Amino acid sequence: MHIERDQELLQGFARNDDKSLETIYLENFPMIARMVLQNNGSEDDAKDVFQEAMIVLYEKVQEGDFVLSSRLKTFLYAVCRRLWLKKLQGSSLEGPIYEETEDTVSVEDTLEAHEEKDLQFRKMEASMGRIGEPCKTILEDYYIHRKSMQEIAERFGYTNAENAKNQKYKCLMRLKKLFFAQK
Repeated sequence: MHIERDQELLQGFARNDDKSLETIYLENFPMIARMVLQNNGSEDDAKDVFQEAMIVLYEKVQEGDFVLSSRLKTFLYAVCRRLWLKKLQGSSLEGPIYEETEDTVSVEDTLEAHEEKDLQFRKMEASMGRIGEPCKTILEDYYIHRKSMQEIAERFGYTNAENAKNQKYKCLMRLKKLFFAQK
């Protein structure tokens, strides 16, 4: 079912159909962006890698005999992952970027794990959105902005760092409760 739809998208892509290109981009770029961002890259790096993968894909479909043996999403993830790893290693690309590899299964596992992590991340964002103040700011200050307990105590008017630490703990417990309450 999915592969048939993916194959139709590819045929549209081969004909330079804007709608197909837009659909491929919208359905796959966010996942690639997160993969690159989680691996020391920027949004621009993600765009570059995705662009390169789209060129590889375009060349493949132009050859006319390209058969998608996995989901399009898996194919693009595999190509982008390989391109990004090559960039991180700073080596030039040797050999074709995408060969019919044995590791499609491991890529699908990685993709599944990535999607699971992504779901958890969205649940955490939703929980943070509902936790309210001062918890939201305390947790962001500590975990994202790496502020010390002393700095947090001063900002929120706690008498000492120990009190701020107790409050942070209560906030974490609240966040945990909100997170696990989600379906």
